[in-house]
Amino acid sequence: MTLIELMVSMVLGLIIIGGATGVILANRQSYRTNEALSQVQEGARTAFELMARDVREAGIMGCDSRGRIANVLNLTAPGSSWWRTWVGIMGYEGTQATGAVTIGTGTAERVTATDSIMVQGIQGAGLAVENHDAANTLIRINSTTSGLIVNDVLVMCDFDHAAIFQVSNFNATTRLITHQTGVGTPSNCVRGLGYPVPAVTCGSAGLPYTFAPNAQLTRLAATTWYVGNNGRTAEGGRSLYRIRMGTGATLVTEEIVPGVNDLQLQYREQGRSDFRDANVVTSWANVNAVRVQLTMLSTDQRVTTDITVNAGRLRRDFTNIVALRNRVP
Repeated sequence: MTLIELMVSMVLGLIIIGGATGVILANRQSYRTNEALSQVQEGARTAFELMARDVREAGIMGCDSRGRIANVLNLTAPGSSWWRTWVGIMGYEGTQATGAVTIGTGTAERVTATDSIMVQGIQGAGLAVENHDAANTLIRINSTTSGLIVNDVLVMCDFDHAAIFQVSNFNATTRLITHQTGVGTPSNCVRGLGYPVPAVTCGSAGLPYTFAPNAQLTRLAATTWYVGNNGRTAEGGRSLYRIRMGTGATLVTEEIVPGVNDLQLQYREQGRSDFRDANVVTSWANVNAVRVQLTMLSTDQRVTTDITVNAGRLRRDFTNIVALRNRVP
């Protein structure tokens, strides 16, 4: 072979190698893009599913008590009070404080300018009441495996009204629940579970009411959803969080879905056709649907062609409308 033939062969080889390398890099970038798209889609699907479960059940008490709620909790006791007042559902605009979580830059703190929502309801199917001794604040349930503990916040209801109270004592052997005042946090303000709750000094008898056998008894569910800082800046730094009331009225903060960069919420009130922001809602009791918009970012960087925006992370906006089951025809 002559020198010229050798040089031509080398050039052709380099062209072929360059082409093959270009194909490999293009396939690798295509794979990373598809992987990032899968991340944001899966994250949005999980976020919508879990949030929608809570929103659909907002305001449900287990009995058709026509909105008659006797909340006997001590609303002025020290400590977090965001879940103590019964509203069923309430939204907060980006700069409005929720009382459940601080707006800030710390881990699990809420990101400023992102919306938040608080929903209340009941947990599970509940238990049946065997008998209620209102004079002695004793409730006997029909199950020996209830899982109830002292300080649990419960909802008891029949077709007259529902009552929200805290367990001051529970005996699993005798299946007896006590709802005395001044025990636990926040504790009960009055002993009587009648509706409406009279405006009296905490510690008094209140309005007596005896729930009949087979009244329903369940734990109160209260959850606040928000976008918080997860402390992992290399992955985008934000996640969808929730704070929920656990057993014994303890508050549990949970990171649910990473990659949620923004949460925007709007609400539809009965009699209106449009969705509006939380700060212009006139009656939370009339809210029957929520529009949820999530902005998702992929955890992988340098996926898009412009790495100066969000470090090249893939961004997608998703919208879902959730109706409240007990407030739609």
